[in-house]
Amino acid sequence: MNKYAAILLFLAFQIPAFSQEGQFKTACIGFYNFENLFDTLDSPDTEDTEFTPGGIRHWVGAMYREKLGNLARVVSELGTELTPDGVAILGVAEVENQTVLEDFVKQPAIAARHYQIVHYESPDLRGIDVALIYQAKYFKVTGSRPVPLVLTSADGSRTFTRDMLYVTGDLDGEEIHILVNHWPSRRGGEKATQPYREAGAKLCKNIRDSLLLANPAARVLVMGDLNDDPVSPSVKNVLACKTKTKDVRQGDFFNPWYAFYKNGTGTLAYRDAWSLFDQVILSAGLVNNPGGWHYYKAQVFSRPYLIQKTGQYKGYPFRTFDFDNYIAGYSDHFPVYVFLLKSLERP
Repeated sequence: MNKYAAILLFLAFQIPAFSQEGQFKTACIGFYNFENLFDTLDSPDTEDTEFTPGGIRHWVGAMYREKLGNLARVVSELGTELTPDGVAILGVAEVENQTVLEDFVKQPAIAARHYQIVHYESPDLRGIDVALIYQAKYFKVTGSRPVPLVLTSADGSRTFTRDMLYVTGDLDGEEIHILVNHWPSRRGGEKATQPYREAGAKLCKNIRDSLLLANPAARVLVMGDLNDDPVSPSVKNVLACKTKTKDVRQGDFFNPWYAFYKNGTGTLAYRDAWSLFDQVILSAGLVNNPGGWHYYKAQVFSRPYLIQKTGQYKGYPFRTFDFDNYIAGYSDHFPVYVFLLKSLERP
């Protein structure tokens, strides 16, 4: 029996987010695009009017509270097939501000986990940001900062988008670096906007490279809604991700989502075609790391209740609105997560 088969024999008996049964500890790290988690207030400095009671979507408190509860249900279940405490670290996108995050982590489905928040306001015109939530008993934040993605349009003016969030912390005795992203969308055409997403990839690569200079075994996670697939130039060429763990060498990135994409699995759908924009990509330090945290497996979370049953978007992720009609769904993206393992025995 190999070591991974042995894991399956004790998974049902794991009790903390880091299992200490059998031969390994287990940690779950994920990403989820919350799809327009706005409060109901009009912020004068951003374009958020549609998500107000007087806006086109008539966004009121009851809807907001229902969406919070829906998202919390999903997060409460992420990763629980291997660890009852679920996801220890979760990157999120499309959150309006600190307040919506504070309201979210208080939801009954997840309140007992005492998620902590790392968030900074970014210059996105709609006012949506990325953030990180984490269980402090497993992950200790030692530093964080926003990293601007500075883009210039054809006329030389700046195109404002979401900042990247860079968080460093201690995961059960090992330093890890997390880059949470929401790269520019394809609005205006995939090819026309491709340089913007390549700029996001270059920013991630530059940070990874600087970390490797200080520590060649640095453990780096790039996560987010990349608005690109594993085969897109930003991911395939700029990040130069390897698609098989056996091919990963020092200085490489590993992308576990390539196999999912090739098998037709996606995290969002558009015009009846599936894309896999939501990804968690790992540096070699989290693949070739005997005795320390290392990659085990990845998962797209697509339970039946997250799939829309009727209407224009039948079969797609169950979103909050069908056009401007409120349908009380979750998000137009499925969440994704990876499991890391750590041996309890010295190598």
